[in-house]
Amino acid sequence: MLRTIFTLFLFYYPLVMGIIWITGSMIYYFKKERNFKHPIFRDDELPFISLLIPAFNEEQTIEETVRYASNIDYPNFEIIVINDGSNDKTISILQSILPLYPKLRVVNVVNNKGKANALKQGLLVSKGEYIATIDSDAILDKKALRYIIPHFITPHNGERVGAVTGNPRIRNRTSLISKIQLVEYASIIGLIKRTQRILGKVMTVSGVFVVFRKKALLDAGMWDTDLITDDIGVTWKLQKKFWDVRYEPKALCWMLVPETIRGIWKQRLRWTQGGIEVILRHKDIFLDRRQRRLFPVYIEQVLSILWAIIWFASVLLALFKFIFLHSFVLPTLWIGNYLSLICLMQFFVALLIEKNYEKNILIYLLWAIWYPLIYWHINALLVIAALPKGLKILKKDKPQYATWESPDRGLHL
Repeated sequence: MLRTIFTLFLFYYPLVMGIIWITGSMIYYFKKERNFKHPIFRDDELPFISLLIPAFNEEQTIEETVRYASNIDYPNFEIIVINDGSNDKTISILQSILPLYPKLRVVNVVNNKGKANALKQGLLVSKGEYIATIDSDAILDKKALRYIIPHFITPHNGERVGAVTGNPRIRNRTSLISKIQLVEYASIIGLIKRTQRILGKVMTVSGVFVVFRKKALLDAGMWDTDLITDDIGVTWKLQKKFWDVRYEPKALCWMLVPETIRGIWKQRLRWTQGGIEVILRHKDIFLDRRQRRLFPVYIEQVLSILWAIIWFASVLLALFKFIFLHSFVLPTLWIGNYLSLICLMQFFVALLIEKNYEKNILIYLLWAIWYPLIYWHINALLVIAALPKGLKILKKDKPQYATWESPDRGLHL
């Protein structure tokens, strides 16, 4: 009986969620995206923005990021790079380019204390009422801020908006792994965020590019320096304080992704651990009925973790039968066939929507077939590996600094 329940859960959970993501994203697209015209503001009506770029050992990318950030199409902004105890040439590069970029300011944190702490230091010295944060390998689309800022300053519900997250795009596309991630980002980031906006709450802003209202950040207590993922943690803190978190698909930001299995594993292990930490930290939402719109997001995350655990156990059982009982029929094979089809449908819908922002993106659907074959297994294994790390947060007597490492930026570097 229990085995039947687990088998049904393995099949129906991703099937139902895939249908929900597809349906929700289409509702969002036709209702809020397809014919939506952003309000146009004069340059003198646009608020001052502080653009924060935390950096740790980014000697290969930091100058390029600053150069592109300095040339965005926005009238009033400053750039603050926070060097978080780098032990390479990052700080010397920043000092050498300071005279070239009048909008650039540099904050040097002597010891590496993590991205969240670096962002806090940048916020404390910032001048803007709005805080944009981008990763140190990211290139903003020239009009990205012009698409995001109207969410904050339009009369209808603008004052409730605490954060607006942008639309990450993959820059490096020469390897199979990077092409798979391109499709994944369109589906995971695009479809899910659109659907979550329809439901009312989102799991996380995209840490690679997001704009905050400074007042909202201060009200929520800023970023948690002891969590390994700053973006997930601050999203939940903002929403628990009833600030609105939105998604702006037209605000593009180009980023680099890992192109090795080792790089992918390290990056996703951190993401998975961060998700588990946030779920454990904010389990008290069920004690407050006012937080009920967060319940579906929380429950879905718990179910996704449970699915990975059951999948891992079922694979181990199948391997045991194959090796010791000579049973060649894998019980999860029929499940994989159906779910792979749903996965590809999800990717097709995602790329069809994203085609509005990148004309030739549909061709990358050819590489999507590798996702259910490779990534599903990696992601499930990541949950198993991240659980012990994430559970450690329950044993912390006092907050500690969650330090970071510069991630794999791709083979071309």
